Amino acid sequence: MKLFFFTLYSALLFPFATMRAQQTSLKSGMEYHAEVAATTSTGRFAPQWLTAGRHGLSAAEPHFGYVRGGIERSIDNDSLRLWRFGYGVDLAVAAGMPSLFVPQQYYAAVEYRGFRLTAGSRELNMEQKNDTLSSGGMTFSHNARPVPQLRLAIPEWKNISRHARMVWLKAHISYGMLTDGHWSEDFAGGRNQTENAFARRTLYHSKAAYFRFGDPQRFPLSFTLGLEMVAQFGGEVWNVRQRQGSSQDIAQKVQMSTGIKAFWQALIPGGSDVNDGDDYANVQGNQLGSWVLSLDWTDDNWMARAYLDHYFEDHSQMFIQYGWHDMLLGFEVKPPKNRVVNGVVYEFIHTSDQSGPVYHDATSELPVQISGSDNYYNHHLYGCYQHWGMVMGNPFIVSPAYNGDAATDWVHGGKIFTYHSRIVAHHLGLSGEPMPGLQWRALVSHQKSFGLYDAPVGPLHQTSWMAEVNYTPARQKAWNFKVALAGHYGDILGNSTGATFTICRRGLIFK
Repeated sequence: MKLFFFTLYSALLFPFATMRAQQTSLKSGMEYHAEVAATTSTGRFAPQWLTAGRHGLSAAEPHFGYVRGGIERSIDNDSLRLWRFGYGVDLAVAAGMPSLFVPQQYYAAVEYRGFRLTAGSRELNMEQKNDTLSSGGMTFSHNARPVPQLRLAIPEWKNISRHARMVWLKAHISYGMLTDGHWSEDFAGGRNQTENAFARRTLYHSKAAYFRFGDPQRFPLSFTLGLEMVAQFGGEVWNVRQRQGSSQDIAQKVQMSTGIKAFWQALIPGGSDVNDGDDYANVQGNQLGSWVLSLDWTDDNWMARAYLDHYFEDHSQMFIQYGWHDMLLGFEVKPPKNRVVNGVVYEFIHTSDQSGPVYHDATSELPVQISGSDNYYNHHLYGCYQHWGMVMGNPFIVSPAYNGDAATDWVHGGKIFTYHSRIVAHHLGLSGEPMPGLQWRALVSHQKSFGLYDAPVGPLHQTSWMAEVNYTPARQKAWNFKVALAGHYGDILGNSTGATFTICRRGLIFK
């Protein structure tokens, strides 16, 4: 554990330690930004698309806002160099959000021959999905605050077939720590209650590999196959309940393993959790992931993509034991340049199967294993696959932030859990640029929730929409103004209509 933080600290300082040797390089291209944003709405919660998909710099509350500022030097400034360096600091002071002070981004990055090491907290783009129009991936999305981590990546397509140029690779591996321990404790009602489980100092691990077959520069058709995986492990968990049928005595607080073996079992799933008992051994921590497939046609004038994101929480769904009934299926088109529409995305999300409603571990009395009732994003120790109240995957699986306060909501209040993981949703995103400096986008979605197998509902329905205009004056290109109107209506989050106003100024510090 100490070795991990020493490595993180060293990597953060490394680019600055070399500043004297490459002073011009590390200062050139440094930019600043300052931003003010405010959201107001009529319902119990802010409209879904004013909260979701904003890297967690938002809130479920009806009224919130922030003042944000920072500096950044993009690693792309060294695109012609063998060694590349980048860094950034992005801080916010917020109102109506889970914390007053938000260190949104703070990172340093160094790259050599296509291998990039990044230390710190940074907003990351999604792979094979449109960042502004997609609802978000099932495993990786931009719905929650970034996780501080040490991340080694091949961020751009790297040819691994030598002269053939037909097989390309992107990949990453990372370890980090969630920063929402105090929020989790407060949201769950503190340590004096025994009903709501929460975790602190939870460790985080992610890895992914994407293989692209084909060369768009030679022929426009290519195919991509990828595997994404995440693990929550380590830390301390509170108010853990005994597993049904287990005689294991569980204390109110359980210290999870954080040794080298725990890091290895996060990388290669193995081991077991503290309340599994002898008869119910499972892999350690909360392990989840997605198979990602896409078929792309990239021409000189336009692009079309069909993609599939199959989520899994255990070996049965990972290795197609029960078939792929749950998935995110998407289509994206970027038409030839015009003033009407420059991007179209449609997505269909289905998660209501979850390997069926029955789960049973093999025992001496009934030696039959049935791996059903997967309960997406939820975990008996870590509560939910979330950070600061927002799920780190697709936002249609409703985040714990919407569960309400433990003191006022006696059903779901204070529970770091999602109660709407069995859903069917349709999502449409459109964007355009009618004139230079003026962009617009529109999102409209409809979702149907069946709740959980253990807590079925409805089905309940929800319709959400957003219309946004983004304007940069031709003579004042440092300024940007953004207005978004949105609403959601239905039985899941209730009814709400609202708006977000954003003013931002950017500029160069050193050319």
